[in-house]
Amino acid sequence: MGNADLRSLAALEEVGFDEVAGSVVAVDAHNWLYRYLTTTVKFTAEDVYTTEAGEEVANLLGVVQGLPKFFEHDLVPVFVFDGGVTELKDDEVAERRAARERAEERKQDAEERGDAVAAARLEARTQRLTDVIHETTRELLRLLDVPIVEAPAEGEAQASYMAARGDVDYVGSEDYDTLLFGAPYTLRGLTSKGDPELMDLEATLAKHGLTREQLVDVAILCGTDFNEGISGIGPKTALSEIREHGDLWAVLDDRGVYIEHGDRIRELFLDPPVTDEYDFGTEISPDIDAARAYVTEEWEIPAEEVARGFERIESSVVQTGLDEWT
Repeated sequence: MGNADLRSLAALEEVGFDEVAGSVVAVDAHNWLYRYLTTTVKFTAEDVYTTEAGEEVANLLGVVQGLPKFFEHDLVPVFVFDGGVTELKDDEVAERRAARERAEERKQDAEERGDAVAAARLEARTQRLTDVIHETTRELLRLLDVPIVEAPAEGEAQASYMAARGDVDYVGSEDYDTLLFGAPYTLRGLTSKGDPELMDLEATLAKHGLTREQLVDVAILCGTDFNEGISGIGPKTALSEIREHGDLWAVLDDRGVYIEHGDRIRELFLDPPVTDEYDFGTEISPDIDAARAYVTEEWEIPAEEVARGFERIESSVVQTGLDEWT
C-alpha cells in the first residue's frame, strides 16, 4: 500500500521527546539505515566514505550521525535487521533494482555533461545495502553496545511483534506498514529535525470502525509491497467497500476481481514469520575509542567527519546515565 494511502488512514500526532523519554524502541534497521545511507551520499563527497580499496561505507557516517539523537533523548534503540525476503516481494525488489539501474544511467549522463549537482542527487538513488554495509553496520553497533535482533524475514514485522509482546515500547520506522503488522505504537521521524510523530494502531482502528484484519484488507485492496491494488480503488473506496461487505473476499466476489496470492499476503501481515528467540539488555556502555578506531582507522573515514557524532554519543551517555540503565 502506498505510504500516502496508509498515512491518510493512520491516527497520527506529534509527541514531545519528553513524553517518550526512557523508552526502548525497536528500530526497523533496513528502513533507518537506507534513509541515512542515501542522505549521507547525497550531501557528502564520495572520497569521504570510499576506502583506498574502493569500498563505500557511507553507512558508518550515517550511524555515527544518527545514533546520538536516541541517546540525547533518553531512548534505547534496538536495531532489528531483515532476514530473507519473501518471494512475494520479488517484484518490488526487482523494481527497486531497475530504478537503481535507471538512476545509474542518468548519473553517468550527468557526469558526462558536467552536472555535478544532478550527479550527486542521482548517486543517492543508486544506493543499496551491500554485504559490506550490513557487516560494518552490525560491527559498529556492537562496539557502541547497541542491541541487535536478527529477524527471520521482514524487520518491521519482527519489530512490530516485539512491541505487541511488550518487549519494547515502540517501533521506530518511517514506513506505515507497521500498522498492518500490528505494532501498537510507532514513532516516525525519530532522528529528523523536530519532535517525532506517534502512530497509534488502536486509535486508527477506532477512527474507522475497523478490526486489524479489515485494515489489512483495506491495504490489500489499495496495494501493498506484496501486490498491486485493484484499479480504481483508493483508501476511501476501500474503506467503504470493506465496511459494506465485511472482508477482502466479499469485496472481490462482489466486483468479480481476483488478487493473486491474496490469502498469503493477508497471512504475511497477520501472522508473519517472526521469532521470540531474542535477548537484549538495555544497559548501554559504548566503547567510543574502539568504535572511533574502527571507523577512522580500519575503514578510513576522516576523523573530523565523525568527531562531533562520537562526542555527542559520549556526552549523552554520561548525561542521561544510559550506561546505568537496566
